[in-house]
Amino acid sequence: MPYLAKILLYPIKSFDGVEVESAKVLPSGSLAYDREFALVDERGNIVNGKRHAKIHLLRAKFALLDRTISLQIPDSESPQVFHLDREQQLLEATLSDFFGFAVTLQQNSLMGFPDDRNCSGPTVISTATLTEVTSWFPGMTVEQMRRRMRANIEIGGVPAFWEDRLFSSHSDETVSFRVGNVSFLGIQPCQRCVVPTRDPDSGQAETNFQKIFVQQRQATFPDWVASSRFNHFYRLSVNTRRSDLSSANSLQIGDEVAIFP
Repeated sequence: MPYLAKILLYPIKSFDGVEVESAKVLPSGSLAYDREFALVDERGNIVNGKRHAKIHLLRAKFALLDRTISLQIPDSESPQVFHLDREQQLLEATLSDFFGFAVTLQQNSLMGFPDDRNCSGPTVISTATLTEVTSWFPGMTVEQMRRRMRANIEIGGVPAFWEDRLFSSHSDETVSFRVGNVSFLGIQPCQRCVVPTRDPDSGQAETNFQKIFVQQRQATFPDWVASSRFNHFYRLSVNTRRSDLSSANSLQIGDEVAIFP
């Protein structure tokens, strides 16, 4: 039976994630604390992994209830701890020195900073999918692949690519499903960017990653998947929205996952 196996939140966009046992689903569909903050440059552009590979060199540990980040800067002797609400200017100054240009920390506690504001729900993938994709790259671990793909919720008890059942063959239709008592709408397979091609610790890009991924994704493509939603095969995980019909707002590890008939 499909069940919720992992919940991962990324409090600052493009920074390391934190695994939790439960999460609150906001009215917007976003998970509380997920991508709540984002770094922005002087032109208003978000400083993320797509634009700045250097961000992969930062190691961050979050204490969500304490509202702190323990930040390890390369070549620093020890981590620095900042309060995310009271010490934003200190954190901004530290990160501006690291990047070599001025950055500010912006906050959106209602929706966070999703890549697609029309799909503000959690991204969904299965543990079996991560395991299968990892097997395409000798020497890589499932945890490393998990950090490359950066999905929010991970489904256990299902075969690889089960999550591809969560979108329709037609772009104007959705698939209704629930996690525990929270209802979501599956929208589309997630188009991947340059980030998965990079080592999550060094930021070093692997030249053939995307080529191998596309070849293997096509070769292992299940017969039951809506191929019409794949104009290319560099897609993995599913983008979602919260259903307007959902009144529940809490996810818990072990929750049953079910597709509505």
